[in-house]
Formats: sequence, structure tokens, C-alpha cells
Amino acid sequence: MIPVVDNAPFEVADGHAAPFHALSEPTRLALLQHLSTGEHRVRGLVEHMHLAQSTVSKHLACLRDCGLVTVRTEGRASWFALADPARLTDLLETAETLLAASGASLSLKAHRDHAELEEGEL
Repeated sequence: MIPVVDNAPFEVADGHAAPFHALSEPTRLALLQHLSTGEHRVRGLVEHMHLAQSTVSKHLACLRDCGLVTVRTEGRASWFALADPARLTDLLETAETLLAASGASLSLKAHRDHAELEEGEL
């Protein structure tokens, strides 16, 4: 259940969280970055990412379910592409702007190190 605040400037529906969930995982962000170069087959993504085919497929399914990528079938091959490259770029640039405005200086490594430290302390 999503908490509701009476003076909130906007209403959040469950569906709003899906793309943010998809963007919260570094492997999915790397897949999106690679897809920004154009349409790719699953096999090519597996080779580029150096991950198991099942792992890449799982992440692509999440991205597809959230509407961030599209899939086109050609024979037995599945070709993936960004659903809306311009808007995705705008979203990621907005995230950078928000971070910069907050004065936060985050890196993925620092975030992971912090998360591992918190897990170890629990």
C-alpha cells in the first residue's frame, strides 16, 4: 500500500513505480545504454554483457513489461530496441539534474559499498 499525504502535489499509482524499479538495477541500466546504440538480438546482448542468456532475458522481460523496450520477432530471433529513446534520455538527464541540485555526489560503487556495509551491520 502506498502512503497518501493530503498535501502531496501529485497522486502516485502503483504503475508509476514500475519504470523506476526497472531503472534501479545496474544491469538493466547497462542494457538500456547498449540498446541506445540501436536494435540488438538477445544473443548479441548476452555476448556484450557477458551474462547468462537467462539473466539477460529476465532483465529484458522486466524492461519490456515496464514499457521501456520493445521486442520484434524475426524468425526465431528476438530483436530488442528502446521504446522511446528521446524520453528515456530526458528521464535520465532529469535524474542527473535532481542529484546535482541536491548536492549529492553519488557513484554506483559508493552506493554498493554503502549497501554492503549496511547489510554487514544488520
